[in-house]
Amino acid sequence: MTIDQLIFVGLNGYALALDRDSGEIVWSNDEMKSGYVTLLLDGDRLIASTNGYLYCLDPLTGQIRWHNPLKGYGAGAPTALISARGQTSQTIIEQAAAAAAAFVASGGIAGAG
Repeated sequence: MTIDQLIFVGLNGYALALDRDSGEIVWSNDEMKSGYVTLLLDGDRLIASTNGYLYCLDPLTGQIRWHNPLKGYGAGAPTALISARGQTSQTIIEQAAAAAAAFVASGGIAGAG
């Protein structure tokens, strides 16, 4: 199985990978602290953040490669996880281009059209 065949989900202290065609669970990791789990796929690493802890998982197996408790930075769900290696969906690019074209076509008036 390859990374592009997986959908990653973070729930209540769990990180999971689902088969994108069948929806079946490929792997599940419950070794993280409980709480909201925010995920970022960074190339060949799945970064998971929960309650002030940061984990790097293998996206194909769910095994923890490393973790960092980020002591002194507080707890809670992050507002953003960003990667320079993250891939941008072609669909999102096309939607943004269409929205920009519609904006220009409407004379630059938001909501017109």
